[in-house]
Amino acid sequence: MDWHDEGLVIGVRRHGESSVIAELMTRAHGRHMGLVRSGRSRSMQPVLQAGNHVEAHWRARIEEHLGQYVIEPSRLRTAELMASSLALHGVGHISALLRLLPEREPHENLYEMASLIMDHMQARDTVPALIVRFELALLVALGFGLDLSECAATGTREQLIYVSPKSGRAVSREAGAPYAERLLPLPDFLTQELITMEVARAHVCEAFRMTGYFLERDIFGPRGLTMPDARASFIACL
Repeated sequence: MDWHDEGLVIGVRRHGESSVIAELMTRAHGRHMGLVRSGRSRSMQPVLQAGNHVEAHWRARIEEHLGQYVIEPSRLRTAELMASSLALHGVGHISALLRLLPEREPHENLYEMASLIMDHMQARDTVPALIVRFELALLVALGFGLDLSECAATGTREQLIYVSPKSGRAVSREAGAPYAERLLPLPDFLTQELITMEVARAHVCEAFRMTGYFLERDIFGPRGLTMPDARASFIACL
């Protein structure tokens, strides 16, 4: 078994004296691990950093084996990411979220979104909104998607400003008014199509509050995990 694919480095751990096990989010093969021989060498260490894009050749005798990677650099971002604490925390958070996906299950849309975020990680005015949208897409991929298209109570698509913490569905201003204290905020940028728009920080923080509730309740809590420290650090940087 062997294949070639492009991938995003999301994790590396030592294996033996000089090798590592690299974890990539690949375009066509999903989250996939493989052994990189001499992965701790001077030439490979700068390549196998979270946030870098690489070209990967994976080979194994049978598909179920860990297999081996031959890695070639495609786009190295380490230097630019190191210049910003916001970017470093953002990379850590995206990598932690991608590691929640089942191994070897393709999610090309998440790969594309993660790649877009890495390309814009220095854009402080746009990348927070992109990461919120990525959290929503991850909830969908794991079977816990929210319905933000219409009001759960009336069916209207106008003035959707709340989300029900029970159903994960949008609620309109009028329908939600009597229960406002018990509902989560729904910033309007999450119901719009343009994903690289500049969004006010207050609205982004409201969106993180909303997505964080569902991530904690549906993803991290049931798995006995805590939310990544990188997420809280990223939000604090805002």
